[in-house]
Amino acid sequence: MRLTKYQQETIKHVLLKHFGEGSDLLVFGSRADDNARGGDIDLYIEPDLHEADDIVEAKLNALVELHLLLGEQKIDLVINRKSGNFLPIYKIAKESGIRL
Repeated sequence: MRLTKYQQETIKHVLLKHFGEGSDLLVFGSRADDNARGGDIDLYIEPDLHEADDIVEAKLNALVELHLLLGEQKIDLVINRKSGNFLPIYKIAKESGIRL
């Protein structure tokens, strides 16, 4: 995984703080590949939250906090509410992702 220990711990702490301690977190995409270069930070989360308004608020607050702590980087946050709606990105993230 091409994230420093500090970045990993910060991401995990911030996302669990905003989305709930029972949330599942994965890093996927180029940052999950030790042989890749560059790239944004792609994060997949199955939140402990259930209400859409709570999830939107958590996403905005988490991204603001991550930018403050990690600096200005491109961070993509894919959220799967487990609502039965299936998007191909969920499968890609779960198959190639690394758990935080």
